[in-house]
Amino acid sequence: MKARLLQPGVARREVWAWAMYDFANSGYTTVVITAVFGAYFVGVVADNASWSTFAWTLALSVSYALVMLTAPLIGAYADAHACKKRLLWLTTLGCVGFTALLYFAAPGALGLAIAALILSNYFFGTGENLIAAFLPELARPRALGRISGWGWALGYVGGLVSLGASLAYIGWAQGQGQGAAEFVPVTMIITAAIFLLASLPTLLMLRERAAPQADHTPRNAWRQVRHTLGHLSQLPDLKRFLICTVLYQAGIQAVITLAAIYASQVFQFDTQRTIVLVLVVNITAALGAFAFGHVQDRIGHVRSIALTLVGWIAMVGLAWAAPDERMFWVAANLAGLCMGASQSAGRAMVGLLAPPAHQAEFFGLWGLAVKLASIAGPLTYGATSWLTTGDHRQSLLITGLYFVAGLLILRGIRADRGRRAAHRFRLAGIR
Repeated sequence: MKARLLQPGVARREVWAWAMYDFANSGYTTVVITAVFGAYFVGVVADNASWSTFAWTLALSVSYALVMLTAPLIGAYADAHACKKRLLWLTTLGCVGFTALLYFAAPGALGLAIAALILSNYFFGTGENLIAAFLPELARPRALGRISGWGWALGYVGGLVSLGASLAYIGWAQGQGQGAAEFVPVTMIITAAIFLLASLPTLLMLRERAAPQADHTPRNAWRQVRHTLGHLSQLPDLKRFLICTVLYQAGIQAVITLAAIYASQVFQFDTQRTIVLVLVVNITAALGAFAFGHVQDRIGHVRSIALTLVGWIAMVGLAWAAPDERMFWVAANLAGLCMGASQSAGRAMVGLLAPPAHQAEFFGLWGLAVKLASIAGPLTYGATSWLTTGDHRQSLLITGLYFVAGLLILRGIRADRGRRAAHRFRLAGIR
């Protein structure tokens, strides 16, 4: 890492410490949300009740809604008191503690499982926002994307480490004749422990450089969000892309949240095979993000996103029609390629269309759009599963319509026109 990429006074080891938080927290989403606990919740805790998938998605939706409602307020409080680091300690310990509490989510312990899931995911999402706010203090403007990308890459590694440790334990436990009700709770302890240990470099070495700003109040935080939304008419292409983001991210978030449940319910994957599946897909996603970063600079951001949405639509079709798990494996790896590519391309598109002097604000709106999608997509899948008495193929097909709608909205976006509008944009301050 070259020193000229960093802000004055920032050491390379501090950037490493910052990136280690991505390594630390990725195990939570990989093991708890995607690979292990979701299928366990539906099949064991809720005993495969017709409403079990809907209950899972509803719990996650509540946590995302809480993050959406409180994020501007917590951000304003952190700015006002220059206390991002203290709040990061709190959210880390909160996520670790409630993840460990999932150890007690035994068959029938539905209330405890839902409460611990909501709170652990809330602390996770809030911590994500806080760690991102340190980035401009560490990297020079021209290096924000590069250093953010290093953290993203390290996050994939962290997710694989937590998943690999869980897989190793499950293999041993199954050899001892244990069932999911015995070994899945232990993987929650493993995930929580890795999160805590891997986050220590961040919590101990990362410095708080911000100064208190008395003019940032919680009330002003939400006023600023409403004010910015009111000026989106000056940026029609960005406004259209934010709508597009809600739609196609709803599909992506449904896939991330429900992949393990789909695999276990439709193809009878056990926990061990599900973990192997997610391990392979994580590697595919990393390759997709890396390779597609070069492609999108050549063919353009709109075409790149359109290409990934076509890939998502094809994935849904393959997974829906798959007669056996061989075609499902193909669909899952196609999802991995599209996931890495679409997440990278979407973030780059916002960077292109956001006014240069207001990028933080508009990236904040993009974050709110993704959180809204995290509610809409999984909840649509869960509700459809409940209404169709557990028909997961039909649920996936209905959720896949989000990708079609996103592609239709994307057709009206012109990146060159949106970039010109961004340079003309003026956002008056709040009075």
